[in-house]
Amino acid sequence: MMMYNVKQEQYLKVKVETASPGELTLMLYQEMVKSLLKAKQLYAQHQFEEMNRSIYKVRDIINELTITLNMDHTIARELYDLYMFYQRHLTEFIIKRDEQMLDDVLEFSKEMVDTWKQALLIVRKGGQHVSV
Repeated sequence: MMMYNVKQEQYLKVKVETASPGELTLMLYQEMVKSLLKAKQLYAQHQFEEMNRSIYKVRDIINELTITLNMDHTIARELYDLYMFYQRHLTEFIIKRDEQMLDDVLEFSKEMVDTWKQALLIVRKGGQHVSV
């Protein structure tokens, strides 16, 4: 098992180091989805401390996505507003434990995964670079 973890870490390290900015963004959104699904599972099991760790991870990802925005573009400013909206949703979820708030962030994250997958396909076909 230990050898598997080392190999997996090596694979992930190479994957991140060789990824384009668009691929890195997609990976962040995918990790958001994964962490939110884990938070939902932990919430259902009343494991709130572990659930909060997953939520904090998602908040860290949103912070990372926020600081990489190029605010010269209108879409970046719109994404910034969305990120701040969903950051507040996560904070309120931790306080109020309203699962719909978590579902809202999960739905947004899944949509962004789909959007970035499509964008990367377009870029690969056209040979262009995308930065937001």
